[in-house]
Amino acid sequence: MQSFSWRLWPGLALILLPSTLAVDKESSLLQDWNDVWLFRFFLNVLGYATIIIPGYFLVTYLKRINYLETGRGICYPVIKACVFGSESKTGLLDDASLAPRNDVDSGSSARQAFKLVFCAAGLQASYLTWGVLQERVMTRSYGASTPEEEGERFKDSQFLVFMNRILALTVSGLWCVLFKQPRHGAPMYKYSFASLSNVLSSWCQYEALKYISFPTQVLAKASKVIPVMLMGKIVSHKSYEYWEYLTAALISLGVGMFLLTSATDKHPSTVTTFSGVVILGGYIVFDSFTSNWQDNLFKHKMSSVQMMFGVNLFSCLFTMGSLLEQGAFFDSLAFMMRHSEFAFHTMLLSVCSACGQLFIFYTIAQFGAAIFTIIMTLRQAIAILLSCFLYGHAVTKVGGFGMAVVFLALFMRVYARSRMKAGRKAPQPQVQKV
Repeated sequence: MQSFSWRLWPGLALILLPSTLAVDKESSLLQDWNDVWLFRFFLNVLGYATIIIPGYFLVTYLKRINYLETGRGICYPVIKACVFGSESKTGLLDDASLAPRNDVDSGSSARQAFKLVFCAAGLQASYLTWGVLQERVMTRSYGASTPEEEGERFKDSQFLVFMNRILALTVSGLWCVLFKQPRHGAPMYKYSFASLSNVLSSWCQYEALKYISFPTQVLAKASKVIPVMLMGKIVSHKSYEYWEYLTAALISLGVGMFLLTSATDKHPSTVTTFSGVVILGGYIVFDSFTSNWQDNLFKHKMSSVQMMFGVNLFSCLFTMGSLLEQGAFFDSLAFMMRHSEFAFHTMLLSVCSACGQLFIFYTIAQFGAAIFTIIMTLRQAIAILLSCFLYGHAVTKVGGFGMAVVFLALFMRVYARSRMKAGRKAPQPQVQKV
């Protein structure tokens, strides 16, 4: 009997070995595919589609049966708000969002100066911290006790997007409860369009840092005015002022000087790859759609915080659904459990993102878009310097001059646009009768 057992075990091993090898090979192949950013992108989109497609058919069905007239029951108010909304629209933003702008002139100079310093400090602190943490999370490893150890890197950009959105949803929801808001008029499902593009643009923003340096990403964001102008010229047949062409050319020149002269041998993250350029292009496209769709939604009666709540609500729904379908949600939580430093960085990243959005709304309401643009342009310049100092990005003299050209062009745009608006608002001289 014992000799029979010894003969049996090799046979069983030969039978089970191919299946074990096949499982290992399949797992290795899947891991290789997960390292391809395009595969992860389509996997995320597929997860969003499992929510969007059923939602589309449900909205279409409710509109076809004229549920607004025939519907009854306890679910009627919820379905009405989500699918039909209110028909009231305004040509401008609601009175609640416009009111703070009228208080600017009535306040004292000292009070307005304090508000400006408060807004600038809040924006700088929120987004500079957010930028530093973003680069830390996406380009550095966790758990290495010595410099020789590799540690473990976090790879799922979608989980970071979800963490940002869930906290922003909580903050905006509390704000809507604590402070009076205008009566909401837009159908809730319309937020899903801006939410989808916002999630994809945020994913591209995180993912791009795996392939390009943070200074390159910041300059690429600053230069997105160029494709916007090109699309406006080709699609909408828009005409632009001479200074817009001049500043766009200067931005192109500055970005080109930086990209072509930055050293690539000092730090691996300074290598600009084709994948990084493509991902940044996706960020610019999705981000442009988000802002345009939100402008269209503001035709309905709503405040900026209500917009923030609606967009983040669908963003949480999309990202949570996709993470659960991929099994990545619990893997990311396990990573947080293994590395408490990563958990702290993720929470602080989300807090900075949510607070930054509130500072954006408050600054624009108090001082307008021009002052806000100047503050954020300064933030971009400081963020590049901070990233180079903390993470050792090598920038040549020509590359530094290129960055200076880009930011000079951005300030020129702000100045020229403000002068042009002031000229339009200036009263016409009265003709005296003789």
